[in-house]
Amino acid sequence: MLLAIDVGNTETVVGMFAGGEETPAQLSLPGENAGPGEAERTAVGASVQVGEDGATEALKESELPVGLVHHWRISTMRDHTPDEHALAFTQLLAMDGVDPVRSVGGIAVSSSVPPVTGALRRMAERWFPGADLVVLEPGLRSGMPIMYEDPREVGPDRIANAIAAYDLYGGPCIVVDLGTATTFDAVSEAGEYLGGAIVPGVAISMDALFAHAAALRTVELVSPKSVIGRSTAESIRSGILYGFAGQVDSMCRLFREELGEATVVATGGLCDMVVPFCTSVEHVDPWLTLHGLRLVYERARRGR
Repeated sequence: MLLAIDVGNTETVVGMFAGGEETPAQLSLPGENAGPGEAERTAVGASVQVGEDGATEALKESELPVGLVHHWRISTMRDHTPDEHALAFTQLLAMDGVDPVRSVGGIAVSSSVPPVTGALRRMAERWFPGADLVVLEPGLRSGMPIMYEDPREVGPDRIANAIAAYDLYGGPCIVVDLGTATTFDAVSEAGEYLGGAIVPGVAISMDALFAHAAALRTVELVSPKSVIGRSTAESIRSGILYGFAGQVDSMCRLFREELGEATVVATGGLCDMVVPFCTSVEHVDPWLTLHGLRLVYERARRGR
């Protein structure tokens, strides 16, 4: 089984894939041994539709991408030692009835946090010595040409997202990743990573707002009653959710002016908050980065 680990600045997403070789993109129902709450999880490639108010409504499904049998989302622990990382992952696996030592045959890592990248390398060497480790980093042949001026500057999660989106939906396509930062990435019809845009994410913007505006207090980010807020809390909710949705739609429109007609795919930890208010997003893929990591892992193994 493959343990895929995507380390972000705020959260780390972990997935366990069964099987070995790369298979065509498709959906499969969870197995009989699915963990608690499996039936409520959203599918990779879930379609979206536009509601009467113009907002995008994600269609919730009970399916997961082929091979993904377990997944978890945890806080990124920048200061954890290799042993502490091993403890966290083995406990997650054990909770779902997986024997970590016997089951993990491969580990694929995408990390935007260099200290964690090094710690995970040492963790794999000590605690998973029989596992084949692949780290998505400069120099690794991912199968996708990188057209950036300096390919080493592109975050590995952005490459994984682009690879997965092209595999699932073809090109040209636009990937919107709503995480600590909001990133927009463009993939050509020929499967080339063209570049993108980076803006401060929802959480960063809210933290800055509350830190620098003394009269404003932290609010729970839930769906606003209307665009025109009639209280400070409602005004903040409207500004954040409709504002970021408008940003997504505007950037995707501008990308399409350069790319031509392109499929828009959204992912990231804050996707569920913003996408329901967008009109440009066609697919919601919560596990897009993990799917890309799996493809990179299989391609790297075949290239050795």
